[in-house]
Amino acid sequence: MSPFISAHACNQNWHTALTVCLEQLTREARRVAHGKAVAEYTLGWCYLTDSFAGAAEDILAELKRHLPGVRWVGTVGIGIAANAKEYIDEPALALMLAPLPRASFRLFSGRQPLHTKADAGDFHAHTALVHADAAAPDLQELLPELAERTATGYLFGGLSSARTQALQIADAVLTGGLSGVAFSDEVGVISRVTQGCQPVGPVRQVTRAEGNMVLTLNGQPALACALHDLALASDLAVEDMAEALSSTLVGLSRGGDDQAAPPGRFGADTLVRHIVGLDPRARVLAIGDEVSAGSQLTFCRRDPEAALADVRRMAAEIRDELGASKQQAAGAIYISCVGRGGPHFGTPDAELRAIRDELGDMPLVGFFANGEIARDRLYGYTGVLTVFTMSA
Repeated sequence: MSPFISAHACNQNWHTALTVCLEQLTREARRVAHGKAVAEYTLGWCYLTDSFAGAAEDILAELKRHLPGVRWVGTVGIGIAANAKEYIDEPALALMLAPLPRASFRLFSGRQPLHTKADAGDFHAHTALVHADAAAPDLQELLPELAERTATGYLFGGLSSARTQALQIADAVLTGGLSGVAFSDEVGVISRVTQGCQPVGPVRQVTRAEGNMVLTLNGQPALACALHDLALASDLAVEDMAEALSSTLVGLSRGGDDQAAPPGRFGADTLVRHIVGLDPRARVLAIGDEVSAGSQLTFCRRDPEAALADVRRMAAEIRDELGASKQQAAGAIYISCVGRGGPHFGTPDAELRAIRDELGDMPLVGFFANGEIARDRLYGYTGVLTVFTMSA
């Protein structure tokens, strides 16, 4: 497989941004061809900031007109990523093209669902990139169902983010539900997750829970455990207690998950959720997700320095796996939380530069999501990096 090519541009006028991107792609295609025939590009990604959401139909029509043999997937984000550059709260467009065999991928959406393994016919999904609407009913159930239609059970992707209209692209501009592209085992991918949170206490077992209410941890009142782990006085005023807990999150995992994660760091199976309420009399906590007895819970805080170090760890793991398998990166998708990016790390492009430092320059596109998808789960506050491989 040949390298992917990518382009990006920022301009108030979508026509101008698209023209700049198409010119970049033309130059890149000639550059990577090294004087030979330009590769046949078959699959394209289009990520656009929500400033261009109203022009999505026109943008897709122009892409199809200029690149008629390419199938297109993508979505909208409050911010998008392109190579080592992020565009947040500004009108921008990022494109990437891949020269994949046409039989090695298949687009899916509500209009053209991904078939089950039994009904797959000639195409057998190995993994899939998913774009989804946060308002889609039963999203938490749809993801495992979709994952079961792949051989690995591994999905990667995220939820559209927009202040205007959340939309997706799967050879058409769509709203609601899920869409994306599935890949056969002919397409090599390596994917990793970065959590971006630092545990501040020990792993505790949920011993009693009701819905999203955590009643006891290790047999002790949940609120008392939180105060202990955060080094807060047990007789703290309720207002001060609420303020302290408002900046505290919890890492949730099923019993047995993440046992290989190094001490002081979450593994990929941990779901990070907000503390959304407390009852000082009953000494219980409310979490932004349902909690079941027997699961594990760790109190944590978002730490930009630790989060950036974990981005580097994620990229380094992919670099090492590429080297061990004598592969190199053809291109990449990076999907990060809308709560991350420059505003979180204190400097623009911090995550993307960290990835480049570990993996070198490579075509990369992505977006800042309203929730991130890895395996069959929906995450928050994470980054999901997926690298497409080719022979070195």
